[in-house]
Amino acid sequence: MDFLKSAVASIAKGPAFPYFFGDRVDIEQSIWTLHNGTRREDGSKCSIFSFDVSANRNRLPLAKNALRKLRTLRHPGIIKVLDTIETDQLIYIATERVTPLPWSTKRKALSEESLKWGLHNVAKTLKFVNDEASSVHGNIRASSIFTSESGEWKVGGLDILSSMKEDDAIIFTHGSLVPDIGRYTPPEVAKNGWDSVRKNPTHAVDAYDYGILISEVFSGGFSCSDQIGSTKNVPLEMQTSYKRLTHAVPKMRLSVGHFLDQGRRNGGFFDTPLIQLSDGIDNLGLKNEAEKDIFLNELEAVAESDDFPEDFFKVKVLPELLKSIEFGGGGPKSFALMMRIASKLSEDEYDAQITPVVVRLFSSPDRAMRVCLLDNLPLMIDHLSQKIVTDKIFPQMVTGFGDLAPVVREQTVKAVLVVVPKLSDRVINGELLRHLAKTANDEQPGIRTNTTICLGKIARNLGSNSRAKVLSAAFSRSLRDPFVHARNAALMALAATADVFSEDECATKMLPAICPSLVDKEKMIRDQANKTLNIYLERVRKYGLTLPDTVLPPHGTETGSAPGTRAATPQPGAAAGGQWVGWAVSSFTNKLSSAKGDIQPNSNGAKPTPLERSSSTPPANGVPARPGMGAHPNPSAPVVPQISSGLRHATTAPEAETEDFGDGWGDMDEQDDVAIDAWSQPINDTPRTSSSHTSRPSTALSATYDDAGEPDFEGWLNAQAQAKTQSKKPLPKGLAPKKSTATATKPAAAPAKKVPVVASKPVASGKPAPPAKEEEEEDWGDAWG
Repeated sequence: MDFLKSAVASIAKGPAFPYFFGDRVDIEQSIWTLHNGTRREDGSKCSIFSFDVSANRNRLPLAKNALRKLRTLRHPGIIKVLDTIETDQLIYIATERVTPLPWSTKRKALSEESLKWGLHNVAKTLKFVNDEASSVHGNIRASSIFTSESGEWKVGGLDILSSMKEDDAIIFTHGSLVPDIGRYTPPEVAKNGWDSVRKNPTHAVDAYDYGILISEVFSGGFSCSDQIGSTKNVPLEMQTSYKRLTHAVPKMRLSVGHFLDQGRRNGGFFDTPLIQLSDGIDNLGLKNEAEKDIFLNELEAVAESDDFPEDFFKVKVLPELLKSIEFGGGGPKSFALMMRIASKLSEDEYDAQITPVVVRLFSSPDRAMRVCLLDNLPLMIDHLSQKIVTDKIFPQMVTGFGDLAPVVREQTVKAVLVVVPKLSDRVINGELLRHLAKTANDEQPGIRTNTTICLGKIARNLGSNSRAKVLSAAFSRSLRDPFVHARNAALMALAATADVFSEDECATKMLPAICPSLVDKEKMIRDQANKTLNIYLERVRKYGLTLPDTVLPPHGTETGSAPGTRAATPQPGAAAGGQWVGWAVSSFTNKLSSAKGDIQPNSNGAKPTPLERSSSTPPANGVPARPGMGAHPNPSAPVVPQISSGLRHATTAPEAETEDFGDGWGDMDEQDDVAIDAWSQPINDTPRTSSSHTSRPSTALSATYDDAGEPDFEGWLNAQAQAKTQSKKPLPKGLAPKKSTATATKPAAAPAKKVPVVASKPVASGKPAPPAKEEEEEDWGDAWG
């Protein structure tokens, strides 16, 4: 803590250092203090090596040498430097985020494959230092090796790294100042000092230290000099070459470069999938299609194993795959492998690395890539926010519904199940249903079938107002599909979504749609139809048990019924045919004694027919009666046409009722509430109240007898009577009225309200009829003639 305070104070006094100091990291056998850090500008991770000049002034040359070499010596196997700062009081070196290797080796947390991979990286770095740079590292051990975020081993500890071309190299003068260096020095140095390095091969010191490193990482640490050259815990295939690294004679030692070449041979100890992967991933964009395919197959095999470091795939392999997919034409195989690796990322890492690439790839016109994206969508959907799916991915995805390639359309339909939980209700019930309506009529039967399955699975995501309507229409159409599996899918979807429909819809829509499948030509369809039918029947039967026995009024109650209109209730137990006929007859004959008043004779002395009686009796609701408006016309009565004029055509009441009957059933097919209400009135023997007239449109039956501005019929008759009186035209033969003692008398003057009638109301009288009445009777007959 005191060091941190002094460091912060020195930073405040000295030049600005654009990094924050974090937790201190324990590091052994080093002149440096290591801290985790972050960059002020973007918060990216880093490590900070710090050296306090006042506390270690005698080792200041080592710190300055390390600083200079890290700046000038660039190699992938050496720690990458980001920034440095040097003052009279301190030296700071900001590098990539690294961790000391002993943290892992002492716990034996690394597999043998990972250890070989790490030793391979160190060997490549030392070969570069010895051969290309003509230098000696002189401080190779576990404490000078670090692991990066990708799991790769990086060489550090460049305190005494020296070029053999320099006469005053620091290794000759300050080599012994390195902490605990005596345990790792080769025998010739321990005997003759560091100046003996000049007389021996350049690789001699580093080869000896590299041999100790091999024993140290496989054994979990370095305890004493007796461990040098011991083959304990060293892999068998590596033991022969390992012994030559630690040979006592410097000129007999195997150089690290030769050790690397022996391990790389076919079947050698460095010929492992992980090492091959690490060597090939850096050049992935430069490989041709054949080489890339072979490499991706090997990479896939490696990724399935748990023996390899996950960090390497996340930090090293994944970025290379992303670059290859987006810019190098990596193809679907690279994308599938990328998604498997990306599943191990944290949410923040996924949002930063994968999501932007996925959004850009959905806009790619490559069909193979689109199919690959849709196949891997289940792996991505949990990491994508609802806003990104709705605003960026779904608008690009829907283009696949109309693609010319059937495989793209089919995969798009299947992907709907994945994205539906991330879509808004507006999108689901609008744009999505429009596209599914098109694929439901696709020319490919498999796509039609999958659309039906898709609708069945997303049924509960649809809006409650349109759900039943959409599903009933879609499934009913699929039940008529010529493709057998489409029909089967519709039946299975109906069985799975039975609870979506109301009981009335089950009885009136779904059951009639299912029934034709019971006699399908395919047994598979018939069997499934029976299963589905039983589900709906069971539901309807349970609902039927909850309904009342009847909604008719109690026996003998005539509340709300119109005078003169009555229909008897069929009695249970009667034969079907007989009961139907008896019900029709009883409508006119039962309980005739309940009728009150006298039936007045007509003009010719005969009793009026039921049609005439119902026509002359005003309705209960006060609406004037119209010709042929009887509630129950007598089937045996002759059909009397209405009087025609120049403004209206002659019609008959039965014809009007026949037309209304057809119209009513058409309306019922369309679920028209008005038509259903109109036809339910005569069946239930309950007249419509006045409120129903105001709240509902006019029914077909009432529209037939509506006045609709009809001319004054009675006035027309009077006018005709006056004209006939002047002309004295006799009636045709057979239509002249019979002479009797009781003749019809002319009714009183018509009131101001227009009341069309078929015939004037007869009144019995003993007085002779006046001549004017006879002329009016002649007018009536002449009009029919």
